[in-house]
Amino acid sequence: MTGAKEEILTVDIGGTKIAWARADREFNFSSIQSMATKAEEGGTHVARLLADLVREEVSAHPRLRGIGIASAGVVNPKTGQIVSATETMPGWAGTELGATIGEVAGLPVHVINDVHAHGLGEAVFGAGRGHGSVLSVAVGTGIGGALIRSGHIEFGEHFLAGHYGHIHHHLANDLTCSCGRSGHIEAIASGHGITNWFNARRASNDPEIANGKELQDLADSGHALAKAVFAESAFALGETIATLANSVDPAVIVLSGSMTRSGDRWWRAVHEGYAARVMDPVADVSIVAGELESKAPLYGGAVNFLRQEGQES
Repeated sequence: MTGAKEEILTVDIGGTKIAWARADREFNFSSIQSMATKAEEGGTHVARLLADLVREEVSAHPRLRGIGIASAGVVNPKTGQIVSATETMPGWAGTELGATIGEVAGLPVHVINDVHAHGLGEAVFGAGRGHGSVLSVAVGTGIGGALIRSGHIEFGEHFLAGHYGHIHHHLANDLTCSCGRSGHIEAIASGHGITNWFNARRASNDPEIANGKELQDLADSGHALAKAVFAESAFALGETIATLANSVDPAVIVLSGSMTRSGDRWWRAVHEGYAARVMDPVADVSIVAGELESKAPLYGGAVNFLRQEGQES
């Protein structure tokens, strides 16, 4: 970046909202703006929304250096193509996002997966800063994550690395995951999964709940099954994180997402599950809460852009 006032447009495309901001080389951000994704209207609609947004930003800010995008779906970071995606955003798979937005903007565009971007943001600027390797796990509506070594994302040969929600757990054997398979930890430990798990186990006189927050409120009121589901789910997640730590040997583990705001009961059970399955050399690895929340993928998108352009080490 040659001028102090040049900026990057960094965009986070999620299933619920599209957020964006401008960042300079020192990662000073303009105010973050957002709009509804309306993912249910399909990938073509989302791509059109993004194209319109980019046109407006490029027109209003002629010193933009380029665009860093963090997107839902499995992303090829070399081409910016959405390799695959769930039916949360129908038709998103196959979208040539990088090429399409690059043509609209007339600027360089670099795209990575939103959870990869989230992990990169936390590793460089958030709870993982200063550590050589960061295992980032996002536990929200679904479960995903990233392994960041020396500040760089491990993408995997098929760009699928970080799909930690699709690790097997025996308590989920009879439950269908968002990916269509059964037996994955996401089916009992994500916000969507824990909701379904409680509803499947409730008695006729138990209330049906709509989301993890309602389940938390029910557990906090002393409801026995709600408390048990919360504890068992978080313990199982801790076991899964231990399996990951045993395999990748991180310096620190960063947990983010809506489920991490579930209170002491949830955190205590995660730590207990981790302790039950972790190997001794990684038993003392810290499990910490993310610091950047919704800003994390915006930071990650900006960092990735600068690195791809050879502007940041």
